[in-house]
Amino acid sequence: MKNLTINSTRFLYSFFAVCLVSILFSCNSKEKDAGDDDAKVASQTPVTVTTIDESTLNDYIDLNASSTTLQKNYVKANANGYIQQVTAQLGRDVSKGQVLFTIKTKEAQSIGNSINALDTNFKFSGVNKIKASAPGYISQLNHQAGDYVADGDALAVISDRSSFVFLMQLPYELRQYVKTGQNVDLTLPGGKKILGIVKSFMPTVDTVSQTQGVVIGVNNNTQIPENLIAKARIIKASKNNSATLPKTAILANETQTEFWVMKLINPTTAIKVPVTEGIQSGDRVEILSPKFSKDDKIVVTGNYGLTDTAKVKIVVP
Repeated sequence: MKNLTINSTRFLYSFFAVCLVSILFSCNSKEKDAGDDDAKVASQTPVTVTTIDESTLNDYIDLNASSTTLQKNYVKANANGYIQQVTAQLGRDVSKGQVLFTIKTKEAQSIGNSINALDTNFKFSGVNKIKASAPGYISQLNHQAGDYVADGDALAVISDRSSFVFLMQLPYELRQYVKTGQNVDLTLPGGKKILGIVKSFMPTVDTVSQTQGVVIGVNNNTQIPENLIAKARIIKASKNNSATLPKTAILANETQTEFWVMKLINPTTAIKVPVTEGIQSGDRVEILSPKFSKDDKIVVTGNYGLTDTAKVKIVVP
C-alpha cells in the first residue's frame, strides 16, 4: 500500500512537470512567432511610389552670350591743337552732326591774336568744330578741355544703338542646332527673359576654344548695357507625350552605364527593372524601354540600395 502511494506521488510529480514544460514551450513559441513577425515588419523599407507620366520634353543647352554694339564710330581730332570746349558726356545720346569738341590749333593759339590785331577784317580764329558722324551714345571719352591733341587722335567713341546685339560663342560641334532666323531665349541676370533672333554667324572660329560667334538680335527698345552676360538657351530636340519618370526614381551603377528602376509587383515587393533613358529635361527623364503602364508603381524615394525582390512598405509622402 505504501509503494502504491509512492508511485502515485511520483506519477503526479511527472504529470505536473510535463505540463509545466508544455506551458513554457508554448509561451516561448508564441514569443518567437511574435518576434519573427516584428522582424519581418522591421525588414520592410519605407518607400514612396509614383507612376509613369506623359510630358513634353526639350533637350537643350545653355551658353553664355554677352551684349555689345557691332558698330562703333570713332571721333578723331582734325588738327594739332588744344581742346577748348567739350559738349560730349559719357553715356549721353548724341545725334548726327552734333558738335562734340572744339579745338584751337597750335598756330592760332600762338599768333591768332596778333593777326586779328593787324587786320580786324581777317577774322582768323583757328577754331575747328568736331561733329558726330553718326547717332548713338558716347561709350568712351578720352580727352577733356585743355588737353593738347594731335591730328588723328581718338577723342571719343560713339556706339550705334541700332547695332546692339548679343554675341554668343557656339561650340562648332553644335552648329547643326542653330539656324539663321531661329528664336533664342535669353535670360538676363536677375531672371528677366527676352526673346532673341539669330541674325548671322561670324566668319571665323576661335583657334583655341573652337567656338564660332553667333549674332543674336533683340528689340532695340530694350535698354540693356554693354558687356552684360546672359544665358542663351538652344533647343537641341523636342518631344511631345513622352513617357517620363522623376530623375530620383532612376538608379545607376558607378560608371553610369546601366540604369534601372524598382517596380512594385505587389504592395510589399519591389523588383529591379533595367531601363533605357532618353531626353532629360529638368527633373524628368524620358523612358524609352520598357513600356510601363499607367498602373505600374515605381519607387521614387527610399529606392537607394534596394536589392531585387526587396521588401518594402509604401508610405504616404
